[in-house]
Amino acid sequence: MELDPIIATDTSLKQAEDERSNGTISKLLGGVNHTLRKLIFRVISSRPIPEHIAFILDGNRRFAKKWKLTEGAGHKAGFFALMAVLKYCYEIGVKYVTIYAFSLDNFNRRPDEVQYVMDLMQEKIEGFLNELTLINQYGVRVLFIGDLDRLYEPVRIAAEKAMEATAKNSRTYLLVCVAYTSSHEIPRAIHEACQEKSEANSIRVMNGDMNSDINHGGQSVIKVLDLEKHMYMGVAPDPDILVRSSGETRLSNFLLWQTTNSFLYSPKALWPEMGFWQVVWGILEFQNNYQYYEKKKKQA
Repeated sequence: MELDPIIATDTSLKQAEDERSNGTISKLLGGVNHTLRKLIFRVISSRPIPEHIAFILDGNRRFAKKWKLTEGAGHKAGFFALMAVLKYCYEIGVKYVTIYAFSLDNFNRRPDEVQYVMDLMQEKIEGFLNELTLINQYGVRVLFIGDLDRLYEPVRIAAEKAMEATAKNSRTYLLVCVAYTSSHEIPRAIHEACQEKSEANSIRVMNGDMNSDINHGGQSVIKVLDLEKHMYMGVAPDPDILVRSSGETRLSNFLLWQTTNSFLYSPKALWPEMGFWQVVWGILEFQNNYQYYEKKKKQA
């Protein structure tokens, strides 16, 4: 299978990727790898394929420390890993991929650190838009999820451009959670659901519908469906698998509402080390536990 390069500097990251893409040997091996991937995916596809996989991208900094790189080099390696993981997910038939890119809690870091992450995020969003082969081949639509008003203006503009540029695609989706936490998403959804219900009841009263269920409290009940349609993540089905790289098992305030019945998978690989086999093994584990999770969903 394709191997992630061991990277010494920022420059060598790019050089390694160029060599993988352009070298004669790499092309030969790439063709073999593609054939093997197709065969493996064909076997895996005989069993249920997850519709939605969510990723917590953990371990970029530790990867940089492990190989004595600059912090930025770790994130760049993580970006290359993301492109590979997206390709593998879409090839096998996963329709929705969600990534946890930046927590609302991260705004509490030092201003210079937040600025660094914002600049990096802008660079990666613009870099993703240059991946036209991936976008066009798999028909990827990009959606940014979270309190986007909290993003620094250049990042927000880049995010809006990415969403606009891919708005007509619908074959696969990439959901990028930025300025996001579940502890923000859930109260916000409750507030909006209550506000919507209150406005609807006011309209009924103004229209003289005094015999409606409003008098019995029926129209004032907030149901689960009312909340879910106001969730940031209401644009996608709940994840079948939640992956956190680097062996960590914390959810870190990510998709707490949506992952009630998700399979949790924590490979030991740091995020830049994530690749083909981690994706395959996660899906196989999901398939082995499929009946259990389906039963849980029906009982919910």
